[in-house]
Amino acid sequence: MAAARRRLDGELVRRKLAPSREAAQKAIADRRVTVNGALANKPARMVLGGDAIELLGPPPKYVGRGGDKLEGALASFGIDPTGWHCVDVGSSTGGFTDCLLQAGATDVVAIDVGRAQLHNRLRHNRRVDVREQTDVRSVDPAEIGAPFDLVVIDVSFIGLDRILDIVASLAGDEGQILALVKPQFEAGKQEASKGKGVIRDPEIWNRVLHETIAASRQRELLVGGIDVSPIKGGAGNVEFFLWIGGPAASVADLVDEHAVNTAIERVGALP
Repeated sequence: MAAARRRLDGELVRRKLAPSREAAQKAIADRRVTVNGALANKPARMVLGGDAIELLGPPPKYVGRGGDKLEGALASFGIDPTGWHCVDVGSSTGGFTDCLLQAGATDVVAIDVGRAQLHNRLRHNRRVDVREQTDVRSVDPAEIGAPFDLVVIDVSFIGLDRILDIVASLAGDEGQILALVKPQFEAGKQEASKGKGVIRDPEIWNRVLHETIAASRQRELLVGGIDVSPIKGGAGNVEFFLWIGGPAASVADLVDEHAVNTAIERVGALP
């Protein structure tokens, strides 16, 4: 006789791991349920009575780790996006978008070259304009609502220099930009391959940051702040935030060699 199988959400209730099927479904959506050690993502998944089902700790504040990164940057630079019209370039699962919404942004346009990555909670949020399978370099700024009060950027496999022109158009003269600088995608392939995709050399961080700052200023953008991201990338890569403004933005062009060195020194305090 075959062993009885039950829906995962119902089994969570049966084992008293959730008070109701609705609560069980939310826990699954929040990535808090594992079956035999692996994260479960479907309430309708069929499980056996002998399967090891675990309910993990409190749900994360944001749908992705990027939200915690951006929260740290907003605090570091004293930016309050309440009431702002924003765009998230490289939205992926939506960590940055989620952070902006929770911080009071009026709306966020979420742009990504991929598809079906944005968390359902954001996909069905009326304050989010989802633009999937979209290369930001191909967008018409006016068509997606530019100029924006704030442009946030988290892109992979492409250097920031290749998108700064369109980003400047999205921000306009008075908009602000928070760009996550990922040395592993800014440095040369040979340098990245030496560390198997992880850049650990402070000299490379320094060079990459100076190159990105110079590229920004070449476009008449103001570079007002720099700090290390409070959370490393998935493979352990150190990342940095640059606070940039349009030519008429309320951002003082203050970043110099000392500011870059200070940001790099702060890497030592990361967990």
